[in-house]
Amino acid sequence: MKYELLIFDADQTLFDFKKSEKYAFKNTMLDFGFNYDEDYHFKLYKEINTAIWIDLEKGLITQKKLKIERFKRFSERLKSDFDASAFAKSYMKNLSEASFLYDFSMELIENLHTNYKLMIITNGLLDVQHKRIRQSPIAEYFEDIVISDEISISKPDPRIFDFAMRNYHPIEKTKILIIGDSLTSDIQGGINFGIDTCWYNPNNQINASNILPTYDIRNIKDLESVLER
Repeated sequence: MKYELLIFDADQTLFDFKKSEKYAFKNTMLDFGFNYDEDYHFKLYKEINTAIWIDLEKGLITQKKLKIERFKRFSERLKSDFDASAFAKSYMKNLSEASFLYDFSMELIENLHTNYKLMIITNGLLDVQHKRIRQSPIAEYFEDIVISDEISISKPDPRIFDFAMRNYHPIEKTKILIIGDSLTSDIQGGINFGIDTCWYNPNNQINASNILPTYDIRNIKDLESVLER
């Protein structure tokens, strides 16, 4: 086999984070008494949240600050004076309880587990990801689950991969493959660390960047074909 260790991203690769996010945000808005309009409120939040996570990848903000800052910006855009800290706490509680695997994830990981060492490296908040991912039915198949907030290092910083490999006997980097949906965190992170990368691109996005994955798949089942090469 060409690879020994497969590193997976979690959200939008194995876990349906979009479903979790909508669930958590709606319930938090209702908890705070808003007349919730998904087309307006969630769209506005997504705009703010996407921008602030890009700032995190660039090292412009810490995850600790991000937790509340995104809701401060949201409240400002709404011209509302709700407590951003309390809103963030409620949102993270709701999100931690919203763990939704894609239909294919369990079968895929069960099959791969027989031949490969498996790991998850996720950019996310510890309070959220610990329950959603480490306590999910799929967790038992992974050698380790590394959460960026726990170590204050995020993809694409190669140090998160160094940390993840701390308990392993030396594995040649040519034997490691990362699979993820994000060019800027998963694929760039793998490139920065010096390993092969597989971009999971189910929506057939055009890659207009200079980030070039080793493999590009549209269907997660195509990963098996990649591994057989």
